[in-house]
Amino acid sequence: MTVRVGIDLVSVQAVQDSLHAHSDSYLSRVYTDREVTDCRTADGMDAERLAARFAAKEAALKVLRPRDGGIPWSAIEVRRDPGGWVELELSGAAADLAEAAGVAELAVSLSHEGGFASAVVIAELRPSSR
Repeated sequence: MTVRVGIDLVSVQAVQDSLHAHSDSYLSRVYTDREVTDCRTADGMDAERLAARFAAKEAALKVLRPRDGGIPWSAIEVRRDPGGWVELELSGAAADLAEAAGVAELAVSLSHEGGFASAVVIAELRPSSR
């Protein structure tokens, strides 16, 4: 089995600063509607949850290894299951890149503590891919 691993660490304060400076434009540029809904609480947006999702997007990019051209942030979505775990869903350019790379399956894990959020993404590649 061939795997690729991506990891990222994000400052929750940096996400909070982006929220204050750019508000809805930041949210719509980086996150999907479903992610925004999942991170909204009675007190407003949960910067820890947003930071963890940002870290997951960065970690996924490290696994996908895009070359020329960008992948829209919204093409990588963190979906939270009602049971509490999360999964990645790729669309558009991110899904195309995963297919071309031979990605058979993705796994993601998120964590946040002490002002930081982290994510690890593991991709299992089909046997003929490298």
